[in-house]
Amino acid sequence: MPDRRPIIAANWKMFKTHLEAIQAVQKLSYLLDATDAERVEVVICPSFTSLRSVQTLIDSDRLAYGLGAQDVSPKDEGAFTGEVSPLMLAALKVDHVIVGHSERRQLFGEDDATVNAKARAVVAHGMTPIVCVGETLEERDAGGTESKVREQITRAFDGIAAEAARTAVVAYEPIWAIGTGRNAEPADAGHVVELIRGTLATTYGDDGVGREVRVQYGGSVKPGNIRGFMAHPEIDGALVGGASLDPEDFALIVKSA
Repeated sequence: MPDRRPIIAANWKMFKTHLEAIQAVQKLSYLLDATDAERVEVVICPSFTSLRSVQTLIDSDRLAYGLGAQDVSPKDEGAFTGEVSPLMLAALKVDHVIVGHSERRQLFGEDDATVNAKARAVVAHGMTPIVCVGETLEERDAGGTESKVREQITRAFDGIAAEAARTAVVAYEPIWAIGTGRNAEPADAGHVVELIRGTLATTYGDDGVGREVRVQYGGSVKPGNIRGFMAHPEIDGALVGGASLDPEDFALIVKSA
């Protein structure tokens, strides 16, 4: 059966050396207890240079955290200087991979076809994609949120079997809320999450995927607003950016989930 616990993922973006990453995970382990880990699935997504260090610490200290990567190449191997393949991530015991983050889309020009190729590569190697979708401020103001998100979901899951899709994670992260201090209201975010579930139900012929997939909210999530999002019955967790860099703030978010 798919894991139905709330899932809180820390996206550290391009912050923390491998030594700083070790210190942050160690501090987090003092702040969260076994009950927290049983109730909430916690995933740490450090930079590529910190993956091995964090993985070794999780294994040696038997920490109940998942290990996530922030991106992946859709190719298993080849002459792609600077890329990191899904084979490499799987060998490091990575279990979640963020694909289609708004910064990848906005700053690096990743389109829906690229996001789909990456999601399929993640699934093919037994890992779980965290598929990010969301609209710009211009699209929101023009009333285009629903059509944009529906299209992103449909294209991201193209060619992914229902059994893999039902264990995936989707993160609704409105681009206008990333790093701005602004966030969607829980009711608005919940409406988009319902749309995501409905789109998946249509895509997979209502094969339970829409109900079973876990959908996070991401966008200026903080200890002060996490309860509002988690109180919405459609929202299953959070993809946390800036607030996850501080172990104390991130621990408060996990405890409030």
